[in-house]
Amino acid sequence: MRIRPLSTRLANQIAAGEVVERPASVVKELVENALDAGASRIDVDTEQGGARLIRVRDDGGGIECDDLPLALSRHATSKIAVLDDLEAVSSLGFRGEALASISSVSRLSLTTRVADAEQGWRAEAEGQDMQAQVAPAAHPVGTTVEVRDLFFNTPARRKFLRTEKTEFNHIEEGIRRQALSRFDVGFTLTHNQRTVHSLRPADSDVDRERRIASLCGRRFIENSVVIDAEASGLRLYGWVALPTFSRSQADLQYFFVNGRVIRDRLVAHAVRQAYRDVLYNNRHPAFVLYLELDPASVDVNVHPTKHEVRFRDGRLVHDFIFRTLHRALADVRPADQMQESARAEVEQTVSEGASASSMPRANFGSQTSPSFVTGKPSPDQTQAQMAFYGGLHQGGGHAGVREQRPGAFIDAQPTPPPSGDETEQEPPLGYAIAQLHGIYILAQSSQGMVLVDMHAAHERIVYERMKRALEDGGIRTQPLLVPLTLSVSQREADHAEQYAQELGRLGLTLERMGPETVVVRQIPALLREADIDNLVRDVLSDLLTHGASDRVEAAIYQLLGTMACHGSVRANRQLTIPEMNSLLRDMETTERSGQCNHGRPTWTLMTLSELDKLFMRGQ
Repeated sequence: MRIRPLSTRLANQIAAGEVVERPASVVKELVENALDAGASRIDVDTEQGGARLIRVRDDGGGIECDDLPLALSRHATSKIAVLDDLEAVSSLGFRGEALASISSVSRLSLTTRVADAEQGWRAEAEGQDMQAQVAPAAHPVGTTVEVRDLFFNTPARRKFLRTEKTEFNHIEEGIRRQALSRFDVGFTLTHNQRTVHSLRPADSDVDRERRIASLCGRRFIENSVVIDAEASGLRLYGWVALPTFSRSQADLQYFFVNGRVIRDRLVAHAVRQAYRDVLYNNRHPAFVLYLELDPASVDVNVHPTKHEVRFRDGRLVHDFIFRTLHRALADVRPADQMQESARAEVEQTVSEGASASSMPRANFGSQTSPSFVTGKPSPDQTQAQMAFYGGLHQGGGHAGVREQRPGAFIDAQPTPPPSGDETEQEPPLGYAIAQLHGIYILAQSSQGMVLVDMHAAHERIVYERMKRALEDGGIRTQPLLVPLTLSVSQREADHAEQYAQELGRLGLTLERMGPETVVVRQIPALLREADIDNLVRDVLSDLLTHGASDRVEAAIYQLLGTMACHGSVRANRQLTIPEMNSLLRDMETTERSGQCNHGRPTWTLMTLSELDKLFMRGQ
């Protein structure tokens, strides 16, 4: 067959197949154009899931009248001019295909006005292979783009659209991402004349948290950690949820690179690694994170939808994200969570218009009943406590720890309440007063009632101590009597040779014996019973994909977790008040003590206001 050039219309429709997947794709492209135009307010109106109408109005800089026909033509843009601009893209849209592609599969009108113009102008196109019609029109400064009857001239593609509800859900998710990326811009979204979102610009920290709460849920913001870290020209900031606030799906994960929302395997791996030993099985972390770096260090032109990026130094970015999140999660202590709980309670009280002092409250601090008095140790008792608790840390029994009859409730011995000066220095988890069913520790604090899962908490404490001991003493290795020879690809062998030193620090000694042969000569002693063949192959696969691997470390930590589980205090053991208090104090100083090695929560707080509501006090 003879070769011939494609018609302009057909070329635009082919391009539309890449850019315009569904109505949400149209909204994304138009909103990105509005943001690039400097808009401070963007209104999005939709009908029938966007299939009938999409209208995006902004108050940005507008488009010059003479540029209107170009705006609807292919490969015309104001964002880049030379190759250097493409290598350091700082705008959201830059390919110059969006409006041309959209107009080729819809009835599109674009009305705009620049600040120094006396009137606005409108350009219209209806999937035709012809110049856009330009005429004067009344319009404030900014731009309005109307897209009607999407895919009216490509019925085969229209058949692939889902239900109205599904298509609008995709639009709403797109607006959510844009609203999270630009707190300085106000957004409204309506569907079939019903307002779904109305977001004002968020200039302060409080306003930003309110926007996060409205888009991601109040519970996310209440159970997240704020981070802000800089190193090596990189800055990572935002919100990461505590491991106990995990999801069954990866539906609350937003990652932005220089303001652009992306999905990236390298980023996903770094985040997953940071949550490695604190997340429950098959659960997913939640986060809203922002990475800023030199635009020249990231290539955003690797996919037509611009959802994927390529980092110039992927290893640096991966390690920075992992270490920042890993440290942020490790540094969370009960004190931080108590402070956040108190702050959230105050905000809720203010929002409800109620004064905390106007409601009768339970006052645990002044209670005189023997079952509700603090068990705060005196300085002379502290050493004795640690002696009692020391036996438990070693995983052994103790004369003061007796097997408890299941279902028993152990009351605390009456102890004088703390003085006023001591109350000011109350520990975050308060003081133990009882043990419930040989499983839970009941403690009281000035904020309310604390319940601790005895085994889960001790398991985390033992696990973290074992990890520190391993790091301090190094990883013991064991030579293989018969070295294991593996046939691998040449690239895998190259990486085994390249990363030999890093693997050696983890106790894994690999030696290249040929173009596609690797010999395992030494392994970590803790993994002598492991499947070394599969472990090494997984490590090499990670090195190929991410330039790093934590397989060996993960396997070692998994074994330590098992050992910690078996070495922790078991259920149905009766603890004394000093032993329980000692456990609470250890929790307050242990990294990641909010969850056990398997991701389950180790403690919870029921505040005084929650107790008041439960018993209808003040109602």
